[in-house]
Amino acid sequence: MSLTITENEFGQIRQVLLSEQMNALEITHSTCTAKISLYGGQVLAWQPVNQQPVFWLSDAAIFEQGTAIRGGIPLCWPWFGPYQAPSGETAGNHGFARQRNWQLDEVVISNVTISLLLSGENEHPLWPFQYQLKQVLIFSEQFEQQLFISNLSSQAFEYSAALHSYFSVSTPESTIVSPLADVNFDDKVSGKEQQLSSLDNCIGEIDRIYYHNQQCSIIDKQWQRTIKVSSTNCQQWVLWNPGAELTEKMKDLHQGAENEFVCLEAANTQMHLVKANETVMIGQKVSLQ
Repeated sequence: MSLTITENEFGQIRQVLLSEQMNALEITHSTCTAKISLYGGQVLAWQPVNQQPVFWLSDAAIFEQGTAIRGGIPLCWPWFGPYQAPSGETAGNHGFARQRNWQLDEVVISNVTISLLLSGENEHPLWPFQYQLKQVLIFSEQFEQQLFISNLSSQAFEYSAALHSYFSVSTPESTIVSPLADVNFDDKVSGKEQQLSSLDNCIGEIDRIYYHNQQCSIIDKQWQRTIKVSSTNCQQWVLWNPGAELTEKMKDLHQGAENEFVCLEAANTQMHLVKANETVMIGQKVSLQ
């Protein structure tokens, strides 16, 4: 079942079912196709005309309330990784924004601008602040994502976050990310910090936080394309590939999935302060070359 939201001579946006519990938006445009899950406010796909898909989605992705969707661009907010409240209690990885239902607030079809809005209070007992999230997504031959974080509380709060992008590649073996080979990183696999080593490919298991926020290039030698990724107001890049052993243990990754993607995430892995009544923005831009 599908419902046309809007259309004109440039393109069309339809609402479709991902599952009995979830809706998605499908975009067909003269420059690209794309798909967004309203659950999690999560981009699932973007494919410019005459190009391979740019974002990757697992064949075994689970479309159920309370479960994060494996692939696309999950929003890790208001914390990245595990979270420990001042009380000492701990919460699961990567916050709750990717497991909440978002609403479509505004649509403009020219170069296809999509605005989605999430607002709430006391969304998690360990993070009891009033806030509003607004996400602006622009799909065309390029892709742009902006996440606006508004503090509606009378006191400051802290957040950490990542735009957890899964990029489709021919194989991690044929893929390098420049200029990360020349940047210090913390290696979450080995537990060692401030490492510096070559990065000749993206074969997993890789889980690294790079202290670098300049534009990166995902160079895919087999597909003969380069994905340019730049961030706004993000201080780190996270590079992740689970590798074969970890993939086998993850029920939402199909067999061999580790050979189809690499995650390069624009991130603030350390806590950032948002003052009362202040709005901040993090974002990224993606283009092909």
